[in-house]
Amino acid sequence: MTRRSTFACTAAVFALCAASTAYAQSDAQVVETTVARSANVCPGHSKDRTTPTVKLVPVGGLRVLLDKGLVMCPDRRLDADAPAVWYGQWGVYTWNPEVEGAGKAVAAQIDKMTRDETFPTETLVWNAKGEVVKNHTVPAFEPRPGAAVRVKVQ
Repeated sequence: MTRRSTFACTAAVFALCAASTAYAQSDAQVVETTVARSANVCPGHSKDRTTPTVKLVPVGGLRVLLDKGLVMCPDRRLDADAPAVWYGQWGVYTWNPEVEGAGKAVAAQIDKMTRDETFPTETLVWNAKGEVVKNHTVPAFEPRPGAAVRVKVQ
């Protein structure tokens, strides 16, 4: 009986040690890592455009993004009617930093989706109030050349 409980304790310790490095980082490091990931992947990245919206997302949500390889990208090509988008095939959230409310809308959607851990493969579009926009064409996501992003083949 003692051997089984020792084995169970050892297994639990290994499971805890194997946690993602995102969970070992301080809150400030998680924000910095998220912004750095954006810099590597997003053609429209600039620290001034990306950081304010990244800071709107709860740190727990950012940790999930990092753990799952998801990215936040500013994209000024998005119009005012649909300034926040989830590109499910790529695992990328985008928003137009020049549209008031777009950052808050995408941050709220990230918070919701990371809490539920639901990341559909289809593209989802929201307006600046966070409401779903249907039948609206958005530009295709184009990662920075050579960037490593998640791609789900459908």
